[in-house]
Amino acid sequence: MARMQLRFPEDQYYYSTQLTVRVTDINGANHLGNDSMISMISEARARFLYEFGIRETAGNGTGIIVTDLATTYKAEAHARDQLLFEVGVMDFNKYGGDITFRITRPADNAMVAMAKSGFVFFDYRQGKVVSMPDDFRAKFTRVNWLD
Repeated sequence: MARMQLRFPEDQYYYSTQLTVRVTDINGANHLGNDSMISMISEARARFLYEFGIRETAGNGTGIIVTDLATTYKAEAHARDQLLFEVGVMDFNKYGGDITFRITRPADNAMVAMAKSGFVFFDYRQGKVVSMPDDFRAKFTRVNWLD
């Protein structure tokens, strides 16, 4: 199987946050486990949305649901490493788009991972995908759109 390549536009990173690799994030090979990386990506996504005043589920029952996640690993991370998560958005469409992540270790400028998480807006009351709200769209005016 060919290796997946993730490349993201530099001008679409809107937010960054640091997370520390915990001892409990380490797997049997003595580095950051895949399951823990997914949890850290989810935390970075939640912080990003919070920073922009976006609730993952609004009072009207509409929320954001993750549709897929792709991750490529470039370097190991170990317990107590500080990781920088740069978060962006791209490829908007009528219903959602992609949230992107560049994960580095500032101590040595190592690229640890790249990730992309697809999302759509979902009405939990009706149980169906709905159009992206205008107020969400207005927060990210530079993002490319796919038809």
